[in-house]
Amino acid sequence: MPETATTSRPYDQIRPIAWEQDHLRLIDQRRLPAELLYRDYHRAADVAQAISDMVVRGAPAIGISAAYGVVLAARQHFQTAQGNWRQTIQGDLDHLAQARPTAVNLRWAVERMRNCITQLPEGDPVPALLALAEEIHAADIEANYRMGDLGAALIETGSGVLTHCNAGALATGGYGTALGVIRAAFGQGRIGAIYADETRPWLQGARLTAWELAHEGLPATVIADSAAAHLMKTGQVQWVIVGADRITANGDAANKIGTYSLAVNARYHGVKFMVAAPVSTIDMAMASGDLVPIETRSASEVLGCGGNNVAPADAVAWNPAFDVTPAALIDVIVTEKGVITQPTTEKMAQFFTD
Repeated sequence: MPETATTSRPYDQIRPIAWEQDHLRLIDQRRLPAELLYRDYHRAADVAQAISDMVVRGAPAIGISAAYGVVLAARQHFQTAQGNWRQTIQGDLDHLAQARPTAVNLRWAVERMRNCITQLPEGDPVPALLALAEEIHAADIEANYRMGDLGAALIETGSGVLTHCNAGALATGGYGTALGVIRAAFGQGRIGAIYADETRPWLQGARLTAWELAHEGLPATVIADSAAAHLMKTGQVQWVIVGADRITANGDAANKIGTYSLAVNARYHGVKFMVAAPVSTIDMAMASGDLVPIETRSASEVLGCGGNNVAPADAVAWNPAFDVTPAALIDVIVTEKGVITQPTTEKMAQFFTD
């Protein structure tokens, strides 16, 4: 399997993103678990389309992919526009940044690459931009290792955990945010049972999280999204652990649709709720989750499953891809820079000034 960073931990063998000599290679996550298929990308526009079409998904992973997309764009524009390439590349940068609206990591990565472009000397920009993209990629994996250690330390031995969507290696540069915590805690003998919501309508939990865990020998039990409250009521989980696509300045967290209801149920049943996400996911320029742009996707994703219609032909559907969990329902935010318990606007601000 192509890898950018050397695997160095237990349960750490999956790398969804790789730079292969002169192009980007991605695992097509739409084909999992039936088929492990790699797709190669040579143009920035195709990378943007891959992000929109969910070939690659997960906030950190799409940011890393977009950074490599900028490398592809720079190579093309330097070859065709020469001295004017800094101007002609801007459309590709904007296209990449707009490929999905909710995750802040995407714009963060593109802006880092854009800033690098403004500072480059004359000559071929590809080596410097590729070095930065690889730095972003490697730093994400190292951040996940750190989050895994910090989050695992909070979990009592013998705990059951529930996760939603996929916040694992497939959603990041490798190892994962929420699944990074679960990987680390399981390796330390702290976790007795792992449950994964199926995560309608794309079934990222059933298809991707269950595949990751099985691939690396970790036990996983898939449940219907609607079974989560009953699972909590029967005392089988002590923690809900999720990732995030954007965390706002007051500690609200946007994540895959269904996360908010898990947080409400967790609070009612006395189950602790953890959000694991890198600092790049925190948007201190956005005051609260009320301002987060929520992507709405095709109704067909709800009205069908596996390519088959499950609703009447004239049925309509509403399909928000994300929801926002209020900070008041979050027990702890775990980042690579530290832990924020019971997040508030004041605690978030203090976190960035310490």
